[in-house]
Amino acid sequence: MTMIGIMRAAVVMAAMLPGMALAHPGHGADGLVHGLAHPLLGLDHVLAMVLVGVMAAQLSGRALWLVPASFLLVMALGGVMGAAGVALPFVEAGIALSVIVLGAAVAFGLRAPLAVAMGLAGLFALFHGHAHGAEIPENAGGLAYAAGFLAATALLHGLGVLAGRLRPAALRVAGGAAALAGVVLLLG
Repeated sequence: MTMIGIMRAAVVMAAMLPGMALAHPGHGADGLVHGLAHPLLGLDHVLAMVLVGVMAAQLSGRALWLVPASFLLVMALGGVMGAAGVALPFVEAGIALSVIVLGAAVAFGLRAPLAVAMGLAGLFALFHGHAHGAEIPENAGGLAYAAGFLAATALLHGLGVLAGRLRPAALRVAGGAAALAGVVLLLG
């Protein structure tokens, strides 16, 4: 599958979710659907989570599952913090920086040691998780919402792992474009 094919599949999935998520606003909305939709509807989240998968694929071996798993675990912790109202400064800046740094790592094909890659993924996951947790809709169940955003994140990581099999030149371009998008997110 080409990068364009992967991106098309992700866009189609994301385009299908808003109608499902908003089918019955204010009437006992399903927390799982809201949780699934949240990471898929924000370009910042989509880019960062796909880039985590691509970075894991570039590192290969145990990184294929340890880097995304560390992201998911720390993101769950960040989600609990956000839902509990624990303050975390610079959440939006941290999310934008995740896109910049991960995009640059992919663009340059950086091969960090596994522990460094896991730590970097975990650091950025804290910001993404906090944003997800802080934005739980009032009428959505917290556990179902968390299960949804964790499942959507795992899906995006999986798409990133698949995308990581593309030619290095395509990954450099995609990583560079993502890093530039992160700069725009940071500034705007």
